Amino acid sequence: MNPMWLMRMKRWAQNPPSMRQVIFILAIVAVCFALYAIETWIGWPDWATPNRVGGSRMIRP
Repeated sequence: MNPMWLMRMKRWAQNPPSMRQVIFILAIVAVCFALYAIETWIGWPDWATPNRVGGSRMIRP
């Protein structure tokens, strides 16, 4: 583990974030899990898939 992360954890333990920030972060994580679950169970919609033009890599003129 990087020593910078240890210092960040030390500062976070000494001065914890407010309950509002914790709830905000947990809400973002919950939305990400919900999107992942929807994509896993239902699948990715065809209208959201971009069309491939010219193969897998971009060709510059």
